[in-house]
Amino acid sequence: MDRGFFINGAWHTPQGAERFKITDPATGEAVGSTVLADERIVDEAVGHAEAAAPGFAALPAGERAALLTRAAALIEERVEAMALLLTREQGKPVADNRKEILFGAEVLRYYAGEATRIGGSLRPASAASVKNIVSYHPVGVTAAIVPWNYPVDLYCWKIGPALAAGCPMIVKSPHETPLAIAMLVDCLHEAGLPAGVLADLPGLGPVAGAALSAHPRIRLISATASIAAGQDIMRRAAGNLKRVSLELGGHAPFIVMADADLEEAVRAAHRRSFSNMGQICITVNRILVDRRVHKAFADCLASLTEATEIGHGTAPGVAYGPVLNRSVIDRVEAHQADALAKGGRLIAGGRQPEGSAFAGGTFYRPTVIDNAPVDSLPMQEETYGPLAAIAAFDSEAEMLDLANGLEYGLAAYLYGADLERLWALADRLEFGAVGVNVNDTSELQAPFGGWKMSGMGRELGPEGLDAYLEAKHIKMRVRPV
Repeated sequence: MDRGFFINGAWHTPQGAERFKITDPATGEAVGSTVLADERIVDEAVGHAEAAAPGFAALPAGERAALLTRAAALIEERVEAMALLLTREQGKPVADNRKEILFGAEVLRYYAGEATRIGGSLRPASAASVKNIVSYHPVGVTAAIVPWNYPVDLYCWKIGPALAAGCPMIVKSPHETPLAIAMLVDCLHEAGLPAGVLADLPGLGPVAGAALSAHPRIRLISATASIAAGQDIMRRAAGNLKRVSLELGGHAPFIVMADADLEEAVRAAHRRSFSNMGQICITVNRILVDRRVHKAFADCLASLTEATEIGHGTAPGVAYGPVLNRSVIDRVEAHQADALAKGGRLIAGGRQPEGSAFAGGTFYRPTVIDNAPVDSLPMQEETYGPLAAIAAFDSEAEMLDLANGLEYGLAAYLYGADLERLWALADRLEFGAVGVNVNDTSELQAPFGGWKMSGMGRELGPEGLDAYLEAKHIKMRVRPV
């Protein structure tokens, strides 16, 4: 599949445009290619979005809701083809991609409902002759930067509230995984999205992403990215004081108390560490275990990890596939080498698998390092790959210092039996979300986002719509009766 740009309601492939080759991470075989956006095409898309903005803002909320609902239904009809294509370009097993895509459709349905609930209010006034009216309006032309790890799902997280609010959006799709997104765009287009309201422009961050961030006629940019990329976006966005909504890097601690159900905690830590080969912003990087159960936990996790089967994501029953590319393996190996050099102990994985089934692909065994020093790379930096590091703690105070001691604050996990105590500890963890005896903190009707250097703003829930709305106060003098 070779794709172009979606702009002004149609697909275009400019003559001579630079292209990026997309390969299957499991085999290295060609899957397709995409054009790469530059500053010129970004500016053209902004012009079309500006022209479409007044009409789309004036569209009744019920019509915007119906459009999103139709798009969700089309996605569900095409989920199998989309999931297979996404596996071939990104590597996640088909079952995981099916779940991702269906959740994206659910997000669009949710914001279809929220579109019809955008209201206003009549506020108390200082005098009987004054009426205070507060109303909410779309912020205008918006932009989004979508990552490659969950491209369809996170696309919906951004486009759903933007369209619900009445905002046109220009999306920089990930150049690594833009093919299933093209099918998503077709669903939105066939659902009746007016021309100009959506532009989809795969491209490189330093080119297309930078152009969107700095563009003086874009009012808001939402990005899921690394901390360094988020800082660059903020600097560029300052030129016209555009709003920024940033979900940035995470380094989630997985905390195991002495009274935890160890079997349950091990299974949860394993899945959250190695789902999508650790290429998730809320994946587990560091596991902090009460010293009284440290050895038992580490032994069980090592055994489960060594038994993990990996393979091509299109094969039946495969739950763990390749990483995206060689750069992920290089980073995992660097973090692993640093932890071992500083005294950590490799207890599972730590190598690329051998055999013809893995030839040509970018596979790496799920890896666990025990007794990882606090100053080692996997305990300090986001690995974004299949590596989990374990450290023991002796007191709750020490655990909280370790958990809260980094610049990251996206998600944390806490396992134990004393729920009152866990609640108290969760209140003291400096993260945007805390999973207590659950290993997934995302929930459609609850806000998702980070504290500290893990970002600002929130996605999902009613809060996900707030960023796309401007409040207006009309103070009106009325004649007394």
